[in-house]
Amino acid sequence: MMTDTEAIEIFSVIRERRSVRNYTDREVPDEALRAIIAAGIQAPTALGLQPWEFVVVRDRDLMRRASDYCKPLLAEKLGEESRPGTEEFLTALKSPEYSIFYNAPVLVLVLGAREVVSSILDCTLCAENMMLAAWALGLGSCWIGSAALIQQNPDLLAALKVPGDHQVVAPLIFGYPAPLPPKPGRREPRIAWIP
Repeated sequence: MMTDTEAIEIFSVIRERRSVRNYTDREVPDEALRAIIAAGIQAPTALGLQPWEFVVVRDRDLMRRASDYCKPLLAEKLGEESRPGTEEFLTALKSPEYSIFYNAPVLVLVLGAREVVSSILDCTLCAENMMLAAWALGLGSCWIGSAALIQQNPDLLAALKVPGDHQVVAPLIFGYPAPLPPKPGRREPRIAWIP
């Protein structure tokens, strides 16, 4: 049974967690990453199939290679679907120094088994648990959805040890946050109550 204090802490972590796009150089200990993954695998999973596997990447050169591969593909895609607010990101993508991983010290790929129908949903729930656990441990995280483009590059997939029977569902970065701007507010939810 959960205590009132534990419940308050859980709601606080959920409320305060945010996407972090600026990190210090401090390395993330292996024990923290193991704890984050351990929290991830407590997520709901259809039929108890647990279709996830994980790749922990600390190799900054490999992360840079992956970023450099994804950037022009993203720039092309954004150029085709220009929307308000994309101009700044498009400019960043064209800068050689810019990394889609925001220079985070570690990337964790949450992989889902291709043959499991619920794989994407299960791994998404797992990823959210991981991001909440990271925040509870004083670590920042961000889901880098655009990094899924690495799936188009067999050499990168091999270097990242992604097995052929799995797909990249959630590319997550983790690290100690550098000073952050205030968290943007959330809109009030639209709720239909049915008596």
